[in-house]
Amino acid sequence: MKLPPALRRWLIRRADNYRQNLIILIGGFCTFFLGMLLIGAAEFLLRASVAQEALALIGLILVAVGIIAAAFGYICLSVLRLFRFFNDDRTDD
Repeated sequence: MKLPPALRRWLIRRADNYRQNLIILIGGFCTFFLGMLLIGAAEFLLRASVAQEALALIGLILVAVGIIAAAFGYICLSVLRLFRFFNDDRTDD
């Protein structure tokens, strides 16, 4: 399957940003765990109320955002690294 040149260039540039991809991965993990802490706090520290549900909803949103960010960072670090390796334009003459 041939990728459009603009998409291919973007994927290779994204794969070359190791530090930024690692920051995205770690930030995603931290956001995920912060969301889990909020859900746990809402469950075990608050009585049944609207505030408990609101805190749990905020925690759930943070968990979802964290999972998406961590997955994006992981894909950029691993799969795009392989993509970069197999789509290297350099030729050994």
